[in-house]
Amino acid sequence: MALIEFKNVVKRFSGSPVLDDVSFSVEKGEVFCVIGPSGVGKSVTLKHIVRLLSPTSGEVVVDGVDVAACGEDELYKIRSRMAYLFQSGALLAWKTVAENVALPLKECTSLTDDEIDAKVAEALEAVELSGAADKYPSEISGGMQKRAALARAMVRQAEIVLYDEPTSGLDPVTSVMIHRLIKKFNKERGVTSVVVTHDLAGAMSIADRLLLLRNARVAFFGTPREFFDSTDPYAMEYIAATKGTTI
Repeated sequence: MALIEFKNVVKRFSGSPVLDDVSFSVEKGEVFCVIGPSGVGKSVTLKHIVRLLSPTSGEVVVDGVDVAACGEDELYKIRSRMAYLFQSGALLAWKTVAENVALPLKECTSLTDDEIDAKVAEALEAVELSGAADKYPSEISGGMQKRAALARAMVRQAEIVLYDEPTSGLDPVTSVMIHRLIKKFNKERGVTSVVVTHDLAGAMSIADRLLLLRNARVAFFGTPREFFDSTDPYAMEYIAATKGTTI
């Protein structure tokens, strides 16, 4: 059963289509990657899932609820099941790593301080950052910042995690680590992951299925193996153009 569905979604800015009749589904528990060149609508797609944007026409359905049309109470319930990992990481500079990770628990739960501390410690251990708990974002590397943001995204046991370029600007070794963590949370916690990325090699290594966007439309939708074996001219062109790249 599909957990997330786009049904003939159109999104226009100033009359120009950014998404043009886009339809696809994301199954519960899978890693789903949205790929394509810059400016093709990947991040716009992600923002529709959490209703940071609403479609010009069409439906965005999450667990049977059209998030573009639902009321605020129902939207809050849907969003409470999600976590969003921004491209920048979006850590608060004036808070330590542990304090950043604790924010969702302090703001959205009634847990005690001891319970929060225990969950934060568990989350930081999961992303291999236990030793950085008391450091500030400016004191750790970009890769560590991304892992801290991932810990914050996962600390509330989100069912759906939306990743916007999670390894952008990172070296290949750190990128592989981030990919490993995404797959780990997917397998161990049953998380449904939607990952927006420029990088084909990274997407192929973690995705159960891929969506390739071109000129605001769906150019390919299927498994990595189907994509690699595709004879579609644009898919073949994209594979050839991205050979040798890393996230």
